[in-house]
Amino acid sequence: MKNGYPPTKRFALNLMLNAHDELLMLLRSKTASLGGGQWGVPAGKIENGETPREAALREMCEEIGPGHLVKEIDYIGPVRDTYYGGQFEIHLFKHLWSAGNIILNKEHFAYAWVSKESICNYDVMKGIEEDIAILDIWPTEYLNQALIPKHLL
Repeated sequence: MKNGYPPTKRFALNLMLNAHDELLMLLRSKTASLGGGQWGVPAGKIENGETPREAALREMCEEIGPGHLVKEIDYIGPVRDTYYGGQFEIHLFKHLWSAGNIILNKEHFAYAWVSKESICNYDVMKGIEEDIAILDIWPTEYLNQALIPKHLL
């Protein structure tokens, strides 16, 4: 138990980079309970009896379709969220994308491969830039400094 109490939910997040060092971002439905109408990554709740890695792979298939060629290159977890009161346990998976077609489910209505130079033009969900910093995907100077805890800068 971190923060003195158990998490209310556990999530697995997939941060996928292509050969051009661009991050796959998904535009969430406006009705989504977390980050509605904002850009996020393929992610979701870890179900009972499921490992974080199993959840990450399941969510990837559910949200962007099956049959992708990706290689896991880093994992960090569990960490507690910063922007939702520390109530969530987060497992971060960094992947290198090789191939595949993106077929969005009903939770999302657009996707983009986002460069470090252009992420500032996207309205991202709370915590995404922190996750990018935790996994050391890009230098933090490309990210919104106000959205990154000071210990990560």
